[in-house]
Amino acid sequence: MATARRTRLRPEERRNQLVALGVATLADRPLADVTVEEIAAEAGVSTGLVYYYFGSKNGLHHEIVRRARDSMLHASEPLAELPPAERLVSTLTRLVAYVREHGPTFYSLVRGAASGDEEVRAVIEDARREQTERALAVLLELGVPESELLRIAVRSWVALAEQALVDGGINSDLGDEELVGYLERSLGGVVAAVVPGASEALFGVPSAR
Repeated sequence: MATARRTRLRPEERRNQLVALGVATLADRPLADVTVEEIAAEAGVSTGLVYYYFGSKNGLHHEIVRRARDSMLHASEPLAELPPAERLVSTLTRLVAYVREHGPTFYSLVRGAASGDEEVRAVIEDARREQTERALAVLLELGVPESELLRIAVRSWVALAEQALVDGGINSDLGDEELVGYLERSLGGVVAAVVPGASEALFGVPSAR
């Protein structure tokens, strides 16, 4: 890795630069392998300066994951002007596109839930909570009755979707439309398990008999 020549930046600019460099390294290695030393070398600064901004390696990792999470959520932000069913497909389509373009970063992000650092895990859980709320909002607008079981089921679907995005979006040549269609139908299947008949009317997914 080439060492960058140090340039003078304002504190917030330098901090943002260090986080951006950390996110970029996720294209080559998992989060656990990102070190303070390599980020400092890439930025052309001392390791002490990195510790000054983030306190520790875990602190740096926390900010890297938070930035990656925000990027993913922003890329798949629901379009409020669309009807609910179209909004879901649009969101899933853009999420698949993000995974195609940033596969290693997405993989590091979802696998960050296994991190030994509680703050890193909390960042990942925030992303899953947001994805759950987005899906729930669509279902409720479509008339699916709200319930504790529905929320549990949709949260489980988010975990299923993550694995499908890793296997289908990163590790296979599956077409985008095929993957998006699977994600949409699998959500319908989750609804069918909670409210028999609802998913058939809303998604065309038969209920389990």
